[in-house]
Amino acid sequence: MKSIRDWVFSHLVSMSLVSSRPLSGTDSFFNEGRLDEELNDQGSAHTASLVAPPVLPDGSHASYGNHEHQHNPSLQQDSVEDSYPHGSNKKKMDPLAKIEDLQVKFLRLLRRLGLSQENLLVAKVLYRIHLASLIQAGESDVTRVNLGSNRAKAVAAEQEAAGPRELDFSFRILVLGKTGVGKSATINSLFEEMKTVTDAFRPATDRIQEVAGTVNGIKITVIDTPGLLPSSSSNVRRNKKILLSVKRFIKKSPPDIVLYFERLDVINMGYTDFPILRLITEVFGTAIWFNTILVMTHSSSDLPEGPNGHPVNYESFVTQCTDLVQHYIHQAVSDSRLENPVLLVENHPQCKKNIMGEKVLPNGQVWKSQFLLLCICTKVLSDVNSLLKFQDSIELGPLSAARLPSLPHLLSSLLRHRSISSPNGIDDEIDENSLLDMQEEDEYDQLPSIRILKKSQFDRLTNSQKKEYLDELDYREILYLKKQLKEEYQRRRENRLSKEENLVNDDNSDSQQVSPEAVLLPDMAVPPSFDSDCLVHRYRCLVTGDQWLVRPVLDPQGWDHDVGFDGISLESALELNRNVFASVTGQMSKDKQDFSIQSECGAAYTDPKGPTYSVGLDVQSSGKDVIYTVHGNTKLRNLKHNVADCGLSLTSFGNNCYVGAKLEDTITVGNRLKFMVNAGRMGGFGQVAYGGNIEATLRGSDYPVRNDNVSLTMTILSFNKEMVLGGSIQSEFRLSRGLRASVNANLNSRKMGQVCIKTSSSEHLQIALVAAFTIFKALLRRKAIESRSRETLESG
Repeated sequence: MKSIRDWVFSHLVSMSLVSSRPLSGTDSFFNEGRLDEELNDQGSAHTASLVAPPVLPDGSHASYGNHEHQHNPSLQQDSVEDSYPHGSNKKKMDPLAKIEDLQVKFLRLLRRLGLSQENLLVAKVLYRIHLASLIQAGESDVTRVNLGSNRAKAVAAEQEAAGPRELDFSFRILVLGKTGVGKSATINSLFEEMKTVTDAFRPATDRIQEVAGTVNGIKITVIDTPGLLPSSSSNVRRNKKILLSVKRFIKKSPPDIVLYFERLDVINMGYTDFPILRLITEVFGTAIWFNTILVMTHSSSDLPEGPNGHPVNYESFVTQCTDLVQHYIHQAVSDSRLENPVLLVENHPQCKKNIMGEKVLPNGQVWKSQFLLLCICTKVLSDVNSLLKFQDSIELGPLSAARLPSLPHLLSSLLRHRSISSPNGIDDEIDENSLLDMQEEDEYDQLPSIRILKKSQFDRLTNSQKKEYLDELDYREILYLKKQLKEEYQRRRENRLSKEENLVNDDNSDSQQVSPEAVLLPDMAVPPSFDSDCLVHRYRCLVTGDQWLVRPVLDPQGWDHDVGFDGISLESALELNRNVFASVTGQMSKDKQDFSIQSECGAAYTDPKGPTYSVGLDVQSSGKDVIYTVHGNTKLRNLKHNVADCGLSLTSFGNNCYVGAKLEDTITVGNRLKFMVNAGRMGGFGQVAYGGNIEATLRGSDYPVRNDNVSLTMTILSFNKEMVLGGSIQSEFRLSRGLRASVNANLNSRKMGQVCIKTSSSEHLQIALVAAFTIFKALLRRKAIESRSRETLESG
């Protein structure tokens, strides 16, 4: 039954009632942490003044010295003979018998309160008790569990029919909340007598005191505490003293249930009591919220007005307020799985009552009966958790298990082709030999001169003449760029050879250096609401020979009329030594809460007559953690059109390391066709992933000046004894002179894939067509909405 146990564990904190558990003395709820050490001396003296003798049912006070002996868990006090008339030794009862006895007592309590087993809350508790019995019994005693559930119902009905007998069932309640929220008034309403002093104009409770009484035959002990002061820097120390005093008071006799009070009529979207919730969590630990019920007082107050001028719906208003408080509790415990039950309370003497004299809320609910039901359910479930020892298996807060990176993702990053740019902006992806073998070496110089037309002259040409003229300009531009690229490579090779042969002295080399030419950077992305208030023009500049290029990064989700830049990007490529190049690229962004960084650093050494060695460091943010990856590659260029590559990588994430290796081979056929095959392995933390790619790329006729290409890739991945096959196609081409398109599509054996089409145009006509299509689509959608609204009105 291990699967059932795991399932229960996963749901214990996701359900409002199942999340309750006993606050045992071993829990952090009662551990004296370093938070109260700083106030230990002052807190001890303050505790003595805050503690008052407990108030007994007759109104008298008992000495505090017997306090620690006044409470025993109901499981230890229950009379087993009530459930088993023939008698049995309680100490020898197995856990299944104890759970069955607890179920009998729960069913008897329901009968005395007049509640049906069909109640949703009751049905949930009975279902959890049945699951607990199955977990404890195992596969061999499933039949016994099913028979035990039916027998418990029969025994409860039989015992109640024989006559009401006193049930030894009790629970202790701790109340917490700000001053003036109605804690003491609720206690008085619960016992229907003046147990504590109340005051509408100033705090009435100045000491910790126990109030004991009996409600519907159930013994209830309430620990009334001084109210916490409103959240402010000056009240933090006072509130901490109060909470530390409460913690010391309940250490030897812990409560079964915690009630946290809020006023329903003063909660709004500007909730300011989050520091109090966080302070309660720091003092008592996150365990206190397992057994906490949110109590909303003043629940019959006038409802606020909505946008239409009429009072809002009661149920929606209550849901909005309770969700807001629950949201801040989630933030205080750093866990959104917790759901606390909610109890609505009204203590005003003019509150509406039913024929039995019970106070009724606007939704028709009798809050006192609901209070008893919630407390009984919470107490019973906590006792079940104690029997199964669940309290040590569940913890609130951030997930303790460290997040693990995806091995397939790390493997794909390792298999990705990497290139290091040289200081002149040309990377090693371009084959130098293919450039030197280009046939257009003198073709550009042999071209006749061409007359550049003005706009008025160009407009007088016919359409065919315009096309021929523009085609001629494109052809000349391509030849010119190829010539420049070829000359750059020739210059690099000649400089390298001259340095190796030591034929050029320093003076001569200095004289051959050309002053860097100023280059205008491309325009940056500006905020959508770019206007005179935005100072983005200050970032435009000319770049000469600067080795570091730093630019701001635009936040696409920024506010209107804001600068809109929340980060910087950094790029650099430089020659460290002869044949040693390095490049750095990165981006960093920072806002009030989050910080992210992505960086790739690499260095390469190129042996003119041998291989190329490269090493790099990648840094990437992952939530609040950082992933570091060190990788190294060796490229062997033994043949003119063949390049072999092998690489290793080491990834560090938290306290875990992942090691990967890859092999790659690239074959070039001519200047346009390239085949690439690679395979790799990534392992770590007891897991291993294998994968590989086969890729064929056909480049355009104008490569490398224009990056028109079509690539077809086949991928295989094996991870956790599961194999996934995938295929993708990537294409980038020019549809017309001012229009480019990019098409990416992929599909895998799991029948998952995507298609992405992107276009970019420099012509105003295409931009206008896009805008017209968007407007047309919006009009159609608006027409459909109007038609549906008209049909709804006609049908109504």
